[in-house]
Amino acid sequence: MPARAVSMSRRRAAFPVTFVAPMRHAVGAASADAKNLSATEVRDGAPTAAPAAGLQKATFAGGCFWCMETAFEGLPGVKSVISGYTGGPERNPTYEQVSAKTTGHAESVQITFDPKLITYAQLLDVFWHNTDPTDNGGQFCDRGPEYRSEIFYHDTAQKKLAEDSKRAIESAPHRFKQPLVTKIVAATDFWPAEEYHQDFYKKDPGRYHEYRGGCGRDRRLTELWGKPGRQGGEK
Repeated sequence: MPARAVSMSRRRAAFPVTFVAPMRHAVGAASADAKNLSATEVRDGAPTAAPAAGLQKATFAGGCFWCMETAFEGLPGVKSVISGYTGGPERNPTYEQVSAKTTGHAESVQITFDPKLITYAQLLDVFWHNTDPTDNGGQFCDRGPEYRSEIFYHDTAQKKLAEDSKRAIESAPHRFKQPLVTKIVAATDFWPAEEYHQDFYKKDPGRYHEYRGGCGRDRRLTELWGKPGRQGGEK
């Protein structure tokens, strides 16, 4: 199978037999450490709640959420990164429903961060350098609206920063020959994905890197942004 044509079947095949979706109920949310918060604690049929005092949220869609998680994990000031679904009207969608393109959601990540340690503008820079903003049909080998590139702002300040960052890229001479198609829209409910999707790069690093390499993600990011291509946290 060509590297640029890896399909969803390959991603499903990446789940080890032991990765069985857990019962959909809350498990010990009160005792979870904020830096290790996973969908086991938050996938209880409700969207994520407001952040704690002094913290903020950022929500981005950039294709496969396994890969987008690693862009933000480990950055100073980032308290948690959760894979999930947003941008559609369906309540509490499942991976299968989103993959079937029936809900309008995008695979996304929601970041809880301390703005005293890392700014939203810095998170935007990481976002752009981990996406192909010229691709209107998905991201890299993953095709379809659930893999679109999109910024979901949580307030007017985030909206302005996102719009300014997009204009800065568009105005950069000789940056891209194609127009930027990444949309900037108001954030809606964010539904955490199933637990087996959270921190997948830690659960099965070999298969994660096989998928990422086969998808041609890093090769395309280098073509778009130059070396080192992608920016961010975990590799």
